[in-house]
Amino acid sequence: MRILLLGGSKSGKSMMGQHMARRLSGGESMYYWATLEPRDGEDRAIVRRHLAERDGWGFETIEQGRQLPQALEWVSPAGTVLFDSITACLACQMFSGPQPDAAAAARTAQELLTVSRHPRHFVCVCDELWRDGVTYEPWTEHYRRGLAEICRALAAEFDAVAELAAGCVRVWKGELPDA
Repeated sequence: MRILLLGGSKSGKSMMGQHMARRLSGGESMYYWATLEPRDGEDRAIVRRHLAERDGWGFETIEQGRQLPQALEWVSPAGTVLFDSITACLACQMFSGPQPDAAAAARTAQELLTVSRHPRHFVCVCDELWRDGVTYEPWTEHYRRGLAEICRALAAEFDAVAELAAGCVRVWKGELPDA
């Protein structure tokens, strides 16, 4: 089963994803695929919080925000992956070089579709940064449109899509397993 969880910052996407991954795994291997490359104290705090939240849950951590298919060698086809997050992954792919990479969103969408087909279950989270109606500088707009493009590509192929807001879950496609 492949699931896309959308929502605002700190909406509970990661925690819900952890519960879903645990439920779906059926005792098989679980992987927390972390994509954030910490650059400051706030990023490091996010990493520490996520590590503490999943401590003792049995997740093996994979840290890879670029060239995603290369990490598949560490993922069992019978396993369950929690991919956290598209938001950080696209930032890593788009802004890690000397110049922003205009092709990063299309490449990231294809890489995510490829890796999502490998494990038995794949739960993926993304921040909804495209909904505020504010116009930003061109590269920020390119990034926001890229996130939406990636999520549309995944939603078209995934089994379930849900949005978290204000503690409520809205299922847009399919059915979610009990978390």
